[in-house]
Formats: sequence, structure tokens, C-alpha cells
Amino acid sequence: MSDAAQPTAAEVRAAAEAVKTALDRHLAAVERRSGEDDPAVYEAFNQLAAAAEAYDELLYDRYDEVTPFEIPGADDSLPPYTGPEEPSALSVLIRRDYAVAEPQRLLAQAQRVETADASADADADGGETVNGALGILFGEFEPDEIASRHKEFGLEEGDSTLWVIATDEPPEPGEWLAAPFDAVDPQRVVCRFDVSAVFDEDLDDGPDDADPDSDELEEDELDLDEDEDEDLEPLDAER
Repeated sequence: MSDAAQPTAAEVRAAAEAVKTALDRHLAAVERRSGEDDPAVYEAFNQLAAAAEAYDELLYDRYDEVTPFEIPGADDSLPPYTGPEEPSALSVLIRRDYAVAEPQRLLAQAQRVETADASADADADGGETVNGALGILFGEFEPDEIASRHKEFGLEEGDSTLWVIATDEPPEPGEWLAAPFDAVDPQRVVCRFDVSAVFDEDLDDGPDDADPDSDELEEDELDLDEDEDEDLEPLDAER
């Protein structure tokens, strides 16, 4: 970078003051928060992240120094919000990833649903394959219940994200069903909430730190032999 393009010392100090102000605003928002997912805290977090990033860049350009700040989830991936200040409608986009950790448990639970469903075809075999079992369980239970009971269904949670998007008015019924995620405007994302193992401070804890008896207990809990089938919690067939 040429000397002419370098920021001035005053610009660097102003950026530092902006970080201090953003810190105060973030703390104030946290102290006043109305719940775990308070939008004011989320907004203050993003403002602090942006201020810290701007200061870091100016500090480096002027003095060839860096800060120790590393803020996950700063909105590098989303452009500035340009939607209405008071949306009259909204869309909620949710993605949840799972691994099929225990296929036999998944199949057993799906077969229980089929067996308990008095209207099921006697020759139905949907619960005999993983694909069929997934169709049965996700057809029987709401996604939130699948999320809260995923271990019962032999699933292991992965990353998840929730986006709240402002819209001008509710769409017509069936308007977007053919392509539900194609018309997402990132500039209309009011807020987003991400869950990932990369944010877990205990990510580095290895299997050596676990209870030496834990593997044996887990195997006992997941035994799907016919003689111990009753260990699985029965599913509500009247949903």
C-alpha cells in the first residue's frame, strides 16, 4: 500500500474509539436482553464485530500491527440489511443436518410407527430401508420433535441454522413450493442463529477424557435385540 493511501493516526484512533463505543452498546444490550435470542443483542454483536474488524484493518495498514480479536459469525457472509424497518410478514428458513448414527434404531422406530398405525397396509414395507424409515418418521413427527428426540431415532445432530427474512406481504398459497429456497434475498435477513460444533469450547476434548465405562453403557442402551426391544420409548401413534 502506498503512503498516500495509508490511514492517518487520527483515523486509527477514531476506529479504536468506535470499538469502545460498540463494546459499551453490546454490554448494555446484554444487560437488557429479553431472552436467549434477543435481536438487540444480535445486532449489537454484529456492530461490535464490524467495528473490531475495521479497527484491525486500519491498525495493520497504518502500523503493521494486528489485534487479538477473532469474532465468529461476523456478518461477512451477509450484506447490509435493506428490508423494511417494521416487516408486515416474514419467512423462517431452517436447516438441520443429521448423521444416521444408528440405522437399526431408526428402522426399529419406523417399524413401530407402522405397526401402531391401524390404517397401515399389512404389506407395507416402508420401514425396512433407511430411506423408507426416514419418510415414515418425518411424516409422523414435527421437525422440532425430531430435533428434540433425535437420539431415540438413531440420529446424530450436525450443524443447524435459522434465518428470519422480512417480506412485504405473505406469498400466495403454493407460490414458492416448487423452489422454496431460490428466492432468498440476503439483504432481507433480519437475523440468523447458527449452531455448530466449531463454536463448542469443548471440541478438543478427546475420547480419552470420557468415562471408561461410557462405551459399555451406550452399547447396552442401544441394543436392539428382540428380547430388549422394550427399551425403546413407544411412539405416539395418534399424532
